Amino acid sequence: MSVLTSDIQVSSTTLKLQESKLVSECYGFGDEYTCSCSDSYMWANDICYTYGCCNGTACNITGPTNISLCTAKVKVLINGSIKTDFPLSSAQESMVRIAFGHLSGNEDVNFTTTSAPTAKFETALSVKAPVSKFKEIITSLQHKLGTTRVLALKVEGLVNIESPSSTVFYKTSVHFNCTFDTDTAPEKKVWRFYKNTAAAILNTGSVVTLNHNCETQGNQFCTSVNLKEVTGPWIGTYECAFVIGPVMYTAKAQLNVALLPDEITMKINPLIVNCFESSNVSIKATIANTTETYNVTWHSSDSKLTDLKNTTSSGNIDYSAMAHIKCDQPTKDKYVRITFKNKVNREKSEQYTIPVIYENTMFCSDDNSDGIWPKTPDGTTVTIQTCENNTVGHKTRTCKGREWLPVFNSCVDKKLSEVVSEAEFFEKGMGASQDVAKNVFEGLKNFSNSETTESTANVIGVIKVLDVMATASKTFAMTEEILPNFVESASNILDKNWQGVNDSYIHNMSSKYLKSVEGLVKNIKVKNASNVITPNINFEVCLGSDCNLAVFGINVTLHNGTKVMKTVGLKNLIHKLPNNYQNSEQLSDKIIVVTQEEESTSPFKITLDFPNKPPGRRKPLCVYWDTEKEDWSEEGCTVKSSDNGSTLCECNHLTAFSILMGKGNTPDSNLDIITYTGLAVSICSLIIFLIIEYLVWSALIKSNLSHFRHTAMVNIASFRLLADCSFLASSNPKILTDEWCLILTICKHVFYLAMFSWMLCLSVMLVHQIIFVFSPLRKRVFMFFSSIVGYVCPILIVGTSYLFCKYTKTKYYDKDTCWLVHEETLQGSMFAFLLPVGTITLTNLFSMVVVILTLMKTAVPGGSQKQDKETAKSIFKVVLYLTPVFGITWAFGFLLRVLNEDHPAYRFVNYTFTILNTFQGLFILITGCFTEPKVREELITLITGKKKVHSQNLTSHSCTKTK
Repeated sequence: MSVLTSDIQVSSTTLKLQESKLVSECYGFGDEYTCSCSDSYMWANDICYTYGCCNGTACNITGPTNISLCTAKVKVLINGSIKTDFPLSSAQESMVRIAFGHLSGNEDVNFTTTSAPTAKFETALSVKAPVSKFKEIITSLQHKLGTTRVLALKVEGLVNIESPSSTVFYKTSVHFNCTFDTDTAPEKKVWRFYKNTAAAILNTGSVVTLNHNCETQGNQFCTSVNLKEVTGPWIGTYECAFVIGPVMYTAKAQLNVALLPDEITMKINPLIVNCFESSNVSIKATIANTTETYNVTWHSSDSKLTDLKNTTSSGNIDYSAMAHIKCDQPTKDKYVRITFKNKVNREKSEQYTIPVIYENTMFCSDDNSDGIWPKTPDGTTVTIQTCENNTVGHKTRTCKGREWLPVFNSCVDKKLSEVVSEAEFFEKGMGASQDVAKNVFEGLKNFSNSETTESTANVIGVIKVLDVMATASKTFAMTEEILPNFVESASNILDKNWQGVNDSYIHNMSSKYLKSVEGLVKNIKVKNASNVITPNINFEVCLGSDCNLAVFGINVTLHNGTKVMKTVGLKNLIHKLPNNYQNSEQLSDKIIVVTQEEESTSPFKITLDFPNKPPGRRKPLCVYWDTEKEDWSEEGCTVKSSDNGSTLCECNHLTAFSILMGKGNTPDSNLDIITYTGLAVSICSLIIFLIIEYLVWSALIKSNLSHFRHTAMVNIASFRLLADCSFLASSNPKILTDEWCLILTICKHVFYLAMFSWMLCLSVMLVHQIIFVFSPLRKRVFMFFSSIVGYVCPILIVGTSYLFCKYTKTKYYDKDTCWLVHEETLQGSMFAFLLPVGTITLTNLFSMVVVILTLMKTAVPGGSQKQDKETAKSIFKVVLYLTPVFGITWAFGFLLRVLNEDHPAYRFVNYTFTILNTFQGLFILITGCFTEPKVREELITLITGKKKVHSQNLTSHSCTKTK
């Protein structure tokens, strides 16, 4: 009976059959039948394992025939392996064939090799066998072959895989999904990637995302993988696997991508177009060899490109062209651009700007000292692809004005380049396995032990590997097997050459290094308290909630922590890190990294006992490295004690710790406001003072004494004005170049010393007049010695101290403050300022005491109360008038250097010193002008035009001016 195109009524629904096929034929009487399957069908498992007819022959069946007899043929591939110490015998081969012969639709077993150490065979099924059957076969064969032989199977055809049905676009996301129908839960789910003959394990990374718990139906188990922005290296075969015992059930799918070049390298020859020589240039664009066929187009800013061609060599494809650069438009950028279009009309372009030397262009001359650097216009960076043997990369150099900046060498060793590449794929998720992690760190250790690591480019390469693997460790749990190689390679790199780049680049390198080491230490899983000791790194593990250990002599104690505390001590790193924290400097040369494998949910504290105490009375600072700010911070850390030659720190968090030494210049916003307000007022006051002195000079200078006094006052005011201006100019050292910072430091040093020197001249002159009343100073003598003391001595002191620092290779100035350097007692350029200023201040204080004693002696013994009051009033005026012009207020500055910041009087003295000295210009204006009767009279005369008439007769004084 034909049912083709027949309608079948099922309840209220009508089904229409479009096609029918004959699946099986049966002949018989009663309950006994002889049946056979059609050509494209095979006995179902129930029939096969019940009646024993598992091949393609007829089968005798007892019972009703309305059960499922045959099923459509499928292809199930089985690859088996037997680990053995001896070759398999023919009897053992026969055991394997018989065991698999009981499976429905089994083909003959074919041994590809029977020799040790691994015998391999393959077979195929036409019917999907249940998981239980494979388990029975493995158990039976394992018993017959013996425990010395280990059997494993790989079965392909039972797992369903969903994959992109067509070619996907370049840098788009791709999703694969695998499902497996089984009653037995898989022990493990694995994804692999195959390219050519190489295989790599896939794990979650920056490109790969695995999901082993995707939604399923019924008895299905699922696993999926998502790839982010696929490029050329991700084209290949993807395989999912469900592992149950020694059997791996797999499925495969191919990924095809409509490619675009991952990297386009453009070169021109010559590197610089010189309009005075030739304006023709050849261009070459290089991409990796590919099976993709591109439509390639060129474009130039000036003219049509000629001589277009492409060649293939060394695994690359080179596209070449010639261009003619017009030299009549010097303001327009010259460029060439190449565009690649793939089969789905997606494009990728690369543009190269061509440097041109025009007429009147400022340029750097040829230099062949380290590579071939041609004439290059100002502001242009030249890149050459030439590296030394066994290195890859490039070198760059920038022309600034007419001078070449240093060469930046990015050429790294080929072996290190391979390690970097392997680490980058690991971080993306391709090949992310424990074995590959071990290979990466073993390669890094071997390379770091070699002499070639000395180049800065190689140091940067090693730090890059550490950084990439630290990022990968966040998603991939690395085990303690890699610890020795990781610690040794990280230790070795701290002894290498970190020079050849500027300070900011070294700061970036060291900060990335510390962050990478901390990340790896935290994420590497440890089971045993295995310690690793190297010259620059000590790695210690403590198992328990309360831990106490020591690294590099620093005791570390963790209270109420989790079960595993890992501590690392680092040497030769802290001086490479930037330090902008509160004008401090390193006290310890060690950094202590403390981490826990599990985050603690309860409060804990950690104490660190550093065997260092700041010299003198300087303040220790317990700090940690803030990776966000890339600077030290005290947040969460306090100094518990600082005695007996050690400093005890206590913190409520874990990270990289160290100890700094405060310089006593802790930032205070109120002091800053007072300082800048006082300086502004002082500068204005000193300018007014000098203008008044200029206006009344001829009227006041009537004697040698007045000439001496006003000459000294004008010099004091002038040098103080210049010093204040220099101080303001250096108030933000970060924006100043090293040259300007040095110039302003020298200016402040000279101007302040000159101011104090003229204060000394004034005080000595006053004391001389008091003591030697009848032997007045001669004008020529005073001016000669005052010029020596006020002009020559400051220059000699500054010049000598600068040359001494340069000769001894010590720092004359601090770039962070644009001021002199203080190291410790009588060490540092600061003492070329403190010693002369301290001597002058003491001398001036002595002069003030002499004046006060003289006033007290002139008082009438047993005089009236009114006379005593007048004497006290005179003494008060002397102190008030002479303190600013003698620089006595600077004594508070010396008191600051003696007091510790924790002293109760420190804050008061600090504010007093700041107020008195920043407003010193105002005090000089008040005491030098407004409190002087003669100056006031002359000012009134200049303003009103009327001379004040005294009621009493003016007495003429004859002044003999000696020369």
